[in-house]
Amino acid sequence: MTTSDAYHKTKIGVKNQSSAANYTTGLVTSRDGTLIGYRQLGHGPGVVLLHGAMESAQSHMQLAEALADNFTVYLPDRRGRGLSGPHGKDYSMLKEVEDLAALLTKTGTHFIFGVSAGGLICLQAALNLPGIQRVAVYEPALSINGSVSTAFLPRFDRELAEGKLAAALVSGMLGAQMGPPIFNSLPRWLLELLTSIQVAQEDKNFKGDGLPMRALAPTLHYDFQLVVEMTDKAENFKAIHAGVLLLGGSESMAYLKIALHALENIFPEARRVEFPGLNHGASGNSDRGGQPKLVAQELRRFFA
Repeated sequence: MTTSDAYHKTKIGVKNQSSAANYTTGLVTSRDGTLIGYRQLGHGPGVVLLHGAMESAQSHMQLAEALADNFTVYLPDRRGRGLSGPHGKDYSMLKEVEDLAALLTKTGTHFIFGVSAGGLICLQAALNLPGIQRVAVYEPALSINGSVSTAFLPRFDRELAEGKLAAALVSGMLGAQMGPPIFNSLPRWLLELLTSIQVAQEDKNFKGDGLPMRALAPTLHYDFQLVVEMTDKAENFKAIHAGVLLLGGSESMAYLKIALHALENIFPEARRVEFPGLNHGASGNSDRGGQPKLVAQELRRFFA
């Protein structure tokens, strides 16, 4: 038995005692044999919540809690995170869709929600898997005519390989335009210093069963690999027959609004909701600036 197998045997099926959410955990095996771990809570029709970049299943636990009185909610750790196995050498969008398909098959779930890169996966899954009846996406990271820059990736990969975690995180943050506007005016050395301090504090004080930045940083490469793979493929989604809900925040980056506008044209029957004053993290836990109860209201209406 490997260390990973031993870890899964100790965790799977054990109720969590460190969170307000009374969830259990489980495993499914994807088509290539990779184990995909997930959290489960609530009762009612099934809904899968698929997280985005620099996140894990735990990042949307409060959203799950807000849905759990009406739905059975499944929160998988995508490949390379937490309860799940590694990305693997042949990582691609197909692998992510196969991972999701394994969970949908085991649970009999027909409703899915995805954020950012997770939103991309959900759209592709809705195209490939006829059993999906409704798909909601929050600002999928869809590149339209070069709207999403990936020029930072070589530098990010190099810095990560050299063990320069703070520098890599800054490269990723600036490249993905994730930081507040003031970050663009600060010198890079200061951003790296502030990030290094934040990482050190998190390493010292981290609690709970989520994942710290140090563990999540390597996954950013793979999420942007999906962005590159799906560049300018929006028209393919016209063949989706499932119901579609498009969500976003008024304060999010321009390239995410471009993606939603393109999808709105592709799905003229879809409802589009923009949350005033909220940004790309709106669906996540409140300690990261999210407003999950607001997002849950729209998901309840859509999945009801």
